[in-house]
Amino acid sequence: MDRPFVAENAKARERLGALVAGITDEELSLPLGNGWTIAVAFAHLAFWDQRRLVLMRKWKQSGVELSPLDIDVTNDSLLPIWRAIPPRAAADLAVSSAEAIDRELEEASSDLIDAI
Repeated sequence: MDRPFVAENAKARERLGALVAGITDEELSLPLGNGWTIAVAFAHLAFWDQRRLVLMRKWKQSGVELSPLDIDVTNDSLLPIWRAIPPRAAADLAVSSAEAIDRELEEASSDLIDAI
């Protein structure tokens, strides 16, 4: 089964892991603008990977279907929660969430991948 995304995801996940391993706790708190910090950006990545993981597991059980949401409202709603997460925990969560969704995609059936 041809799955070029597996290698691409692994490469991106390795870069993410190296970035998280090399960034200091002080740097995680640096502002990016609009109330975001580097840690908030990591929490944002973790959320979206976790959402995809939950969808993959749901789709595996009951089939693929649309799951619409307003991205801007979701991000704006979650910003205070992301800001409350300790910076190092947010960074580590980004890595573990990426690992979890990548593993789920790697193990998914060809039929599920085709349906997605």
